Amino acid sequence: MEQLWVPSLPILGGRMLPLLRHCCDFGSHHALTWRSIFQTSGREQKQIRSWSAQCSANHEGASVSEKDSPKTILAVPDNSLLDARILYCTSPALGHNKEAHPESNKRVPAIVDALEKLELSPKVLEIQNFNLASLDDVARVHSRSYITGLQKAMSAAADEGLILIEGTGPTYATETTFQESLLSAGAGITLVDSMVAASKLGPNPPLGFALVRPPGHHAVPQGPMGFCVFGNIAVAARYAQHQHGLKRVMIIDFDVHHGNGTSDAFYDDPDIFFLSTHQFGSYPGTGKINEVGQGDGEGTTLNLPLPGGSGDYAMRCAFDEVIAPSAQRFKPDIILVSAGYDAHALDPLAGLQFTTGTFYMLASSIKQLAKELCGGRCIFFLEGGYNLQTLSSSVADTFRAFLDEPSLAAQFDDPAMLFEEPTRRIKEAIENAKGIHSL
Repeated sequence: MEQLWVPSLPILGGRMLPLLRHCCDFGSHHALTWRSIFQTSGREQKQIRSWSAQCSANHEGASVSEKDSPKTILAVPDNSLLDARILYCTSPALGHNKEAHPESNKRVPAIVDALEKLELSPKVLEIQNFNLASLDDVARVHSRSYITGLQKAMSAAADEGLILIEGTGPTYATETTFQESLLSAGAGITLVDSMVAASKLGPNPPLGFALVRPPGHHAVPQGPMGFCVFGNIAVAARYAQHQHGLKRVMIIDFDVHHGNGTSDAFYDDPDIFFLSTHQFGSYPGTGKINEVGQGDGEGTTLNLPLPGGSGDYAMRCAFDEVIAPSAQRFKPDIILVSAGYDAHALDPLAGLQFTTGTFYMLASSIKQLAKELCGGRCIFFLEGGYNLQTLSSSVADTFRAFLDEPSLAAQFDDPAMLFEEPTRRIKEAIENAKGIHSL
């Protein structure tokens, strides 16, 4: 049986939220230890405590075979899962980088820096050193020929330093791209496992956030596209169905660009509802309002293209009139979210005008929706967002929404940067979507 060797990754380090660290190896639990962290802010010195769990197998010498290898179950102590209100994983893919490319290896570290500066609730659990996704995990979404072809291309990337892997767009690979992409897909799988475990312990499982790159929602089943290598959220959706019997999966994608790869993967699947809001006419040109799925999946794809200039008003209306009614009718077992922050008014790659407050509203509203419909099971996946300041502040405010803490949007959002939204065209788009889907 052919095996693909994946070289070892260093343990993801760097600055994280001040942590209460619980180290746990697979199959064993270590004693809980505390570490007090003091930060000085103005005249006040405040003690901040958070959680961290280090839970995974050693990646040293890891290999991925074409046959499913046994899954190692995360040994996160029950009391940690019961107390946590947010679970998150980071996969910054530091080796996957191209100079001056907007999808850079500075994105996740910028978010981590912003999270460090917040005095968040202590009940934030980071899961570190998680497993890579297996080839079989990824092959539930992507073709075997693409997966093995990308792995074989790593030798060329090692020789040349960087190669382009998409003929029509700026998607690149370095010698670490294959492994780091498997790790990012593994983050979503890890969060699914952990959330399912938490939901068996109590009625209010923590929300999840996969702070990962490369992003995934443009990667089509046959290959990479639009900065994306593997469909992280699509892999997690199939894993939730296959491994945990969470049959009905709703995917909400509020990235400024249409999630064409996710849409393609599930276009004929009646058990996965894909709903995308995106800027009309933006890359990649897909996601038209009359694209509703096909065959058995007809009606389980909903696209809501919004006119340029749409912002907070548009998304509040979209949530109340389209997203929430669609979810209530579909009755999902879990909600997954492609959280793209490139719809921000100051993001360089598009023309919507979301603010930090828009993202806070979306996080808070989706959290409530998950609580009402699927026992609180909800995981966000980082997609776009290319202005490091607005990306990091918006993700940080998403965390505050998860914790029911007040938004800090007023500190980041300047109303002077906004112009009047095209309300008439927004209303037309929403009414059109409602008519097509009988909402």
